[in-house]
Amino acid sequence: MPQQINATELLTRLNNGEQLKLIDVRGPIEFHTYNIGGTNIPLPKLEQGIDELNYNKTDEIIVICKVGLRSKTAQTILEQNGYQNVKNLAAGLVAIQKIK
Repeated sequence: MPQQINATELLTRLNNGEQLKLIDVRGPIEFHTYNIGGTNIPLPKLEQGIDELNYNKTDEIIVICKVGLRSKTAQTILEQNGYQNVKNLAAGLVAIQKIK
């Protein structure tokens, strides 16, 4: 079963100063319009450049997008490539914006 993290938990961890590995899989324009940090790797680029990621396969990686659908796909791609601790932001950045 894919792992998830909810908006409240993610914001709490960020506000506590945790250095999280966030991958935002939205397009560059969406990312520059609103983001909570992390690395912007649009979903198509993630698929093509999976071998170029500089993460350990055991690192916790949190994938985010607007509503959680593209990030769910990204989570699957990462897991299929051996990443063992990938979490999807449930309901995406929309959920973050609702509680911010």
